[in-house]
Amino acid sequence: MAAGTRVDVLVIGGGIIGLAVAWRAAQRGVGRVLVVDPDPGGGAARVAAGMLAPVTELQYGEEPLLRLGMASNERYADFAADLAEASGGADTGYRRCGTLAVALDSDDREELRELHAFHRRLGLDSQWLTGREARKLEPMLAPGVRGGLHVAEDHQVDGRRLLAALERACEAAGVLVHRTGAAELLVEHDRAVGARLTTGEVVTAGRTVLAAGPYSHRLPGLPPGVLPAIRPVKGQILRLHIPEPYRPFLSRNVRAVVRGQHLYLVPRENGELVIGATSEEQGYDTTVTAGGVYELLRDAHNLVPGITELPLVETSAGLRPGSPDNAPLLGPTALPGLVAATGHYRNGVLLTPVTADLLAEYLVTGTVPALAEPFSPTRFTTKVPA
Repeated sequence: MAAGTRVDVLVIGGGIIGLAVAWRAAQRGVGRVLVVDPDPGGGAARVAAGMLAPVTELQYGEEPLLRLGMASNERYADFAADLAEASGGADTGYRRCGTLAVALDSDDREELRELHAFHRRLGLDSQWLTGREARKLEPMLAPGVRGGLHVAEDHQVDGRRLLAALERACEAAGVLVHRTGAAELLVEHDRAVGARLTTGEVVTAGRTVLAAGPYSHRLPGLPPGVLPAIRPVKGQILRLHIPEPYRPFLSRNVRAVVRGQHLYLVPRENGELVIGATSEEQGYDTTVTAGGVYELLRDAHNLVPGITELPLVETSAGLRPGSPDNAPLLGPTALPGLVAATGHYRNGVLLTPVTADLLAEYLVTGTVPALAEPFSPTRFTTKVPA
C-alpha cells in the first residue's frame, strides 16, 4: 500500500465486529473498505464459546440491550446463510439447539424463579422445569439439580468458524485487510480523516470505524472525551473433546451459577465441549492460570460430573471489551468522521449481525437506525473538548 492511500471506510480492528462491519458495508456499496489489524481474525471471539442467549443471560435493567440482542439473534440464521454464500460455503457452526439454565441449590432455584417471572413480565418465552424434568432433557446433569429454565430460542455459533468465514467473505467482497496496526488517529479541522499506520504509511478515509475492542480508547490521536475507557475483562475458557462413545454428552447449551460465578457448557456437533468462563478485571493480562482452570473444572464437575472422563484439549483466555455500562458503543461519535463499534463486553458474538447491519446502514445513509440510538457513544460525552 502506497503512502497517501485513500479509502472510503477505514476500519481499525479486525476482530469479529470489525470484519462483520467491513463485509456488510462493502456489500451495501460504500466504496473502498480497508481493515487494519496486526492479527485479523483474532480477539475475544477466537476464545468465546459462542452462546447466542439474550433471554437466558438477561439481567435486570438491561432491557434495551435485550432488544438489541434479540434482534441480532433473530437475524443469525439469515446472517449465517448469507455468510456461507459469500464465503464459498464456509460453515459458521450456527446451531439451533436451545439453552437450559439450571439451579444447583435452593438459592439458585429462587433466582431462576425470579428470572422466569421477569421473562413473563416482558413477554419472553421460557419454560420452568423441575429438577427431574431438567435431567430428562439432559441426563448428564448432576442428580442434585433443583430446577431449570429452558429457552428454546437461545442458540449457538462457533466463533472461530465465524471469523474464518468473515475473512473469506471480506476478501470476496473486495475488502482490503492489512496486517498492521493503527499508530495514530489523524484529525484535521476537528474531523477524523484516517490513520497513520505502524508502518508509517498514511491512510485517509471518509469515515473511520473504531472497532478495536478493549484497545479502542487507547488509540493515540483520539481527542480526550470522545470515548470512555473500554476496560478489558479477562475470560478463561476450556475446550474438551467428547469421544464418540460418550455422544451425545449434552444436546444444548447448559448454564448455571455455581458459587456465585456464571458457568456455561456449550457442546458442538463436532464433539467439542466449551466450558467457560472466568470474569477477571486485571488489565490486559491473558495468562491462563492454574486457579482459573481449576475453578472451571471444579464447577463444571459439580454441574455435570461426567466431564472428568473427557480429554482436556485446550485452555485459552481472551479480553472482553467492557464499556462503563456494559453496553456497546454503536454509531457516530462526538468527533465527526469517527464511528464507534466497540464495548460489546460479553455479547460480541451475539451482537455481530445486528452491529454489522446497523453500522452499514449508517455508513450508507448517514442516518442512525432507531435500534442503535440507545447505544450512541455520545451517551457518555456530548462534545469534544477544545
